[in-house]
Amino acid sequence: MNKQVFVWFLRAVLLTAPSSMVMAQEEPKFSWHGYIAQGLTQSIDSDFITEDNNITGELSEVGINGHYRLNSNLSVAGQVVYLDAGNRFEKGTRLDYLFVDWTIPDVAGWQAQVHIGRFKNTHWLYSVTRDVPQTRDTTVLPQSIYFDGFRDIALGSDGLQAKFKKYSTDNIWEVNWSYGRSPLNDAQRDFFLGDDANGSIEQDFVHQVSAFWQPATMAWRVGVSWLESDFGYTAAQEDSRLDGGASIRRFMFSMQYFSEKWQFSSELVRELQEYNGLFAPNYVDRLTGEGGFVQFRYLFNNRFSGLIGYDTYVNNDNDPNGEALEISTGGLVPSYFGYMDTVTVGARWDISPRWRLQAEHHWVDGAARVVSLLDPSIRDHSQEHWRMWSVQLMYWF
Repeated sequence: MNKQVFVWFLRAVLLTAPSSMVMAQEEPKFSWHGYIAQGLTQSIDSDFITEDNNITGELSEVGINGHYRLNSNLSVAGQVVYLDAGNRFEKGTRLDYLFVDWTIPDVAGWQAQVHIGRFKNTHWLYSVTRDVPQTRDTTVLPQSIYFDGFRDIALGSDGLQAKFKKYSTDNIWEVNWSYGRSPLNDAQRDFFLGDDANGSIEQDFVHQVSAFWQPATMAWRVGVSWLESDFGYTAAQEDSRLDGGASIRRFMFSMQYFSEKWQFSSELVRELQEYNGLFAPNYVDRLTGEGGFVQFRYLFNNRFSGLIGYDTYVNNDNDPNGEALEISTGGLVPSYFGYMDTVTVGARWDISPRWRLQAEHHWVDGAARVVSLLDPSIRDHSQEHWRMWSVQLMYWF
């Protein structure tokens, strides 16, 4: 079925390509934008961002994105970024997205778009904008949903995506579907399996679907999403891990509210995880993680705003305090690595139309998102109670 969809789409592109190329020669429509963000940051009593409680300038983001319209229905969009965020994810340049955008004006009253290539994840509240600093409410997003260790995997995938919108007098409906896979680097492998794993890990597929509703006033936005993904691991000749795989099934509820002076956003997640092989020939483990966040932003005026939020996550809903985790590992993994609760306070100052200064402070209990549970030195990576903060100046054009 998936192969048939790809064949159908490619035929459609080939049929429209000649005319679109002529129009592009006659009247090319190209636009580009970018951003530069630099700041200071620190994690205290944890290695989540920095080590040894150091204050660092490893809070750099530079991005260039472009959009080229071939004709009224066909265009190409892409973005290249450079990131340096301490230990949160791998430092360097990456292609965030590059896809063909085919707009279909009307399908039974629905407006439709089809993306093929490396598309962006449109299924969560902030997934489609998390790569652009001036669109984020905080530099470090709620880790229960937007886990930085998997930033590149969650941002988008290589494959096919379809988006549908329907506008009526009273309602706005949006339905999104996507199927693809993302390349994984060694840093992501190490977070899955610990840094003593030497083999190769691949995402076999990620299948997502979401639906959102808004009233015509657009004051509310409510939605649900479903993710299904499988991963496979091939052990190296000399390896502490065995061939195996993992499956993840994630269900989410999302909600936003906008008023003249304040904004509210919240997402809840329930994640089913299954592991096979990897640690022993017949090893099987199943657990359910769950969590979510609530966040309020108050606008004092059109230049200043403040934010407060709460984020929580547990690795295993049957062991919310991590006590069974510590017992099962003989004390090697402290119980507080089974959960993570975060209180956030932030402030934003729009200095001018294209300049912004943003600051935040997080107080954290637990360390579920700090480092892989399989890291042999896990106890050294975080205390039970720790903090992190950042101040970042950003400019966009």
